Amino acid sequence: MFRNIMHHKASSCSDCAKLCCTKIENFSVKVGSLTIFEDVNLHLHCGQLTALIGPNGAGKSTLLKAILGEIPHRGNLHYAAADGRRTGQPIIGYVPQYLNFDVSAPISVMDIFLACLTDKPVWLTSGRKLRPRVLKNLARVRAEHLIDRRLGALSGGELQRVLLALALDPLPDLLLLDEPVSGVDQNGLELFYEILAELREQEDMAILLISHDLNMVAKHADQVVLLNKGIVNSGTPEEVFADARTRQIFGLLAGFNQEADK
Repeated sequence: MFRNIMHHKASSCSDCAKLCCTKIENFSVKVGSLTIFEDVNLHLHCGQLTALIGPNGAGKSTLLKAILGEIPHRGNLHYAAADGRRTGQPIIGYVPQYLNFDVSAPISVMDIFLACLTDKPVWLTSGRKLRPRVLKNLARVRAEHLIDRRLGALSGGELQRVLLALALDPLPDLLLLDEPVSGVDQNGLELFYEILAELREQEDMAILLISHDLNMVAKHADQVVLLNKGIVNSGTPEEVFADARTRQIFGLLAGFNQEADK
């Protein structure tokens, strides 16, 4: 079932963004005696894009897997509605960095939607009834023209937009993206971020995005979280990139990105 922008029951979109959020409390992950990260606390507000940055091995992808419940972890995750009530687990959408599949397989975009939206084998499923629903999801990411395209014939940017469309059914409270535009060309990258901005504004969605592209983070993120075995720093892009701890971890890169945006 699709929900509109007011599904959080706030009096306005502005109020919703201030009050509705997914709360991640005291998240920790250990593998044997090795601590991947500990005591991570985040409030991911509706209508905001939070960028998760950090060096390789900082635990960024592991944090997303913990939020998804795919790996053992300590801590609590819940959704807080506009009136402050806890409403249980949020609906979560997820877009991976890439999809591992046989590019020569005769699988269409419609086929992969049918595989995800039904519990029957694709060859036993009629897509006629689901086609309007699939088109609606693809339209959200400007990709409805790809519905009958073979999956292996898609460009990197087109494939990531299709995966994003899949993550939007059902419409999530929280959208997780693990370096979704890694290797995508500049035009595809810009389009992807434009679509994320539309989702924030039109669907009042909380977005948590892993990225190594500090220029794009500075341009598009509302909040930046620097993770390195735990939260080192968080705040606006300006605050985080100006902080000495960020400069220490990223070296001159953070300073370069800050200058590039002036």
